[in-house]
Amino acid sequence: MSTEDHALARDLAAEAGRRLLELRARGGEPDLLRKAGDRQSHEFLTAALAERRPGDVVLSEEGADDPARLTAGRVWIVDPLDGTREFGEPGRADWAVHVALWQRTGGGELVAGAVALPAQGQVLSTATPAGPPPSGTASGRVRIVVSRTRAPRLVRDISDLIDAELAPLGSAGAKVAAVICGEADAYVHAGGFYEWDTAAPVAVARAAGYHASRIDGSPLAYNQANLKMPDILVCRPALAGTLLQAIREVSHAP
Repeated sequence: MSTEDHALARDLAAEAGRRLLELRARGGEPDLLRKAGDRQSHEFLTAALAERRPGDVVLSEEGADDPARLTAGRVWIVDPLDGTREFGEPGRADWAVHVALWQRTGGGELVAGAVALPAQGQVLSTATPAGPPPSGTASGRVRIVVSRTRAPRLVRDISDLIDAELAPLGSAGAKVAAVICGEADAYVHAGGFYEWDTAAPVAVARAAGYHASRIDGSPLAYNQANLKMPDILVCRPALAGTLLQAIREVSHAP
């Protein structure tokens, strides 16, 4: 992995986002717009990676899974349009483009990533990490970003236990970006998703110094045979102990 990989992730996410903004500006029936956004962004990213990194494997939400990734040294994990629902809703800005690079060296880790938030005019990336995170605990109520449509009961129970405020958002990338940018303190999800939903956000969060793990505190693993992921916690490091303890308490409650 080189510094060029960080820049490539950033530049591809930004360009895919620019194209999505152009497509969205043309308008149209929401479901058709969503399908066109998924397809066009996928086609751009996979073609660009095939040209710029021909020896690497690409894992995309919109593409077929290539079995070669399980033995490959480098795998790009991309979500061409995260928050497809929000993309089709006029005025919503909580959708994103995710581009991450996983590398086998060192036991298999995310080594580069970018989250473009086109409608917000920003790209968070490992090329120029944000941060550092605030060192203290949250002032006032802890603010946790959750899914707009399927906030798990676990998160509601945590909120009741520690008197947290829940803030619904769309894309997982937008949720993690809200934590990194100081608009929220944590993102907790236990409803299940796939690797491409979180790979780039986690790479960016870790590069900025934020805590990212499973909700039991164990490490997040990528480029696995089973692409489904059960849960995630991303938060300011100072809050990790409090949130992990709260998760343990509500998980074992009768």
